[in-house]
Amino acid sequence: MTASILITGANGTLAIPAIEYILGHYPDYTAVLTVRNDSDADANTQRLRQVIARYPAARTSIHKLDLASLSSVHEFANSLSEEIRAKRTPPLKAILCNAYYWDLVGDPELTQDGFDKTFQINHVSHSALVLRLLDRFAPDGGRVVLFSSEAHQPGRAMLETMPPAIPSDLDLLVHPASFDDKQGAGFQRYGNSKLAITAWTHAFNRRLEKDQDLSKITAVAYNPGGLVDSRAFHTNTHWTLKLMQYTISPLLPLLRYQNPQLRTGAESGVDAIELALDNVHPSERGYFELLEKDESSDESRDEAKQERLWTKTAEWAGINKDNTALRDL
Repeated sequence: MTASILITGANGTLAIPAIEYILGHYPDYTAVLTVRNDSDADANTQRLRQVIARYPAARTSIHKLDLASLSSVHEFANSLSEEIRAKRTPPLKAILCNAYYWDLVGDPELTQDGFDKTFQINHVSHSALVLRLLDRFAPDGGRVVLFSSEAHQPGRAMLETMPPAIPSDLDLLVHPASFDDKQGAGFQRYGNSKLAITAWTHAFNRRLEKDQDLSKITAVAYNPGGLVDSRAFHTNTHWTLKLMQYTISPLLPLLRYQNPQLRTGAESGVDAIELALDNVHPSERGYFELLEKDESSDESRDEAKQERLWTKTAEWAGINKDNTALRDL
């Protein structure tokens, strides 16, 4: 079958091996790949191109997409939608919302849209992208993989000092307060974004199931595990986290006996593709830990909070009945 797989953050720790897995095992698919910086001056984008170059027959395209700009997201969605409509790009089989951001050393940063950068990149912009492209999936449907984390659930993540929560005033998610504990507050912002993603996925699935034109599309919130080789440890973090990575990586075979969630990006990347292509738990929806269906946190399963977050996310993302095929907004 000829179809496309859209992956954001395509030059990341998980994404590059995932893309190599697609090219080696599913060469009939077209990989539509987005990165914040598409220049070869970016070492990670250069590495992505080097991987693609090993597969001369690969069907790939790399696009610049700044998820910190909602206008960029909508422009890209318009462009890709037209490419698919004109049959220059095959219809979508999967969207993997892999790109992320965090800052564990500074105060909250606002995007040009006026929203917290962590929350916008991780949740708001991906929601906009997905909702804009629903009518560009193949007739037999497909799957949306949104990336969750153990950080969405209070008490699980080692870096948590301030638990994630959906506040009664949802605007606090996009305009969070500053705290003296930069790492704790930064990780809470990250955890809040993952909690929002997970709760939103449940609300999204309810709407997809009721929509006769879109019911063959499923959404999953995927916790890929703790990636011990992630570049995240070297981005906007204290030096102690960098040191921790160098300590943990050589001990991975031993440590995963205690914590099976510890993994490499390559391992999680393969699982993400199998999940995205509906080869694992076909047609199922909901929350997955690695490749096992599981229950997400109590708060993420609160339907009233899901619905409030759904409505507010559409407002933040600039989604309305004129720019999405989903009938029940």
